[in-house]
Amino acid sequence: MSAVRVLVGTAKGAFILTSDGSRKKWDVSEPLFGGWQIYHIKGSPADPDRIYAGQHTDWFGQVIQRSDDGGKTWEQVGNEFAYSGETGTHQWYDGTPHPWEFKRVWHLEPSADDPDTLYAGVEDAALFKSIDGGKSWTELGGLRDHDTASGWQPGAGGLCLHTILVDPSNRDRIFVAISAAGSFRSDDGGKTWKPINKGLHSEYIPDPDAEVGHCVHRMALHPSRPEVLFMQKHWDVMRSDDAGDSWYEVSGNLPSDFGFVVDVHAHEPDTIYVIPIKSDSEHYPPEGKLRVYRSRNGGNEWEALTKGLPQSDCYVNVLRDAMCVDSNDPCGLYFGTTGGQVYASVDEGDSWTAIVHDLPRVLSVEVQVLS
Repeated sequence: MSAVRVLVGTAKGAFILTSDGSRKKWDVSEPLFGGWQIYHIKGSPADPDRIYAGQHTDWFGQVIQRSDDGGKTWEQVGNEFAYSGETGTHQWYDGTPHPWEFKRVWHLEPSADDPDTLYAGVEDAALFKSIDGGKSWTELGGLRDHDTASGWQPGAGGLCLHTILVDPSNRDRIFVAISAAGSFRSDDGGKTWKPINKGLHSEYIPDPDAEVGHCVHRMALHPSRPEVLFMQKHWDVMRSDDAGDSWYEVSGNLPSDFGFVVDVHAHEPDTIYVIPIKSDSEHYPPEGKLRVYRSRNGGNEWEALTKGLPQSDCYVNVLRDAMCVDSNDPCGLYFGTTGGQVYASVDEGDSWTAIVHDLPRVLSVEVQVLS
């Protein structure tokens, strides 16, 4: 099995955790960009030495960092995220019009086949693209120009575009998720977009079945079957079998269908993972038991995976970008908590080990498999 590198973004810097193929003994780096919020750090599938990190503070603003040597050294690249055309307004929390204002980058999605191409999802919600390794950024303005955009409203974490999925069989097909506008799909490389929220139901908005306004927390797909999407919504775990044109609920026997993460097994497209959280006001596991749930049939039937995880007095959260899977066989899984723990499983979730205990609040976890 191949060695792995786990990239962890936290509220006070980034950390790189490395292990050989056994994934039993881990080396933990010193903090990178200490004191900065690292909303997301992710490596390029096309070149494992290329890593991008989005760092932010309210005082100094947004900085994009790039490494070309696997995280040993870094250089600051382009940090100008300018909305295209007339910026217009979206709805504010109280329903009044509010101008679009760039605040931070939430998610970086490097291209699968070109280390210089990547996407950035930002707050206020927009999608940007770079084709020069992050030196310059261009908004794919068709998303924010959608005729529903003036009605988009922020969720508790802001109006953030936090999920970007590119169909590996068709690079022109892109899926994004926005809190709290919903999910959208482009079939022409980001020029035009359509809401894909049919079947979502949200009691907390004026029209529970509205075209937009749903607080989608995370989406995931398996590269061998990109038309099948899984979603963790504000409440409800959902599935689509038609590239998002329609959705149905697969929460089944979960102890709570609220949560933030959802991911798919690297080799089994019907095996999915979620981590239930008690409620939208109590962001910790039900009963104080940290449990990963696995479905082997695409949802509805779930089993709790608890071996090695705390089963009493555990009151941490797992945020939307803080879970990932590796492509080794057996598949490895990783997630980080707001309490600073990063857990790993080398047996598809059957058992877990805390590979580091005392990091700052974990915001994102990504993994690279190294040849």
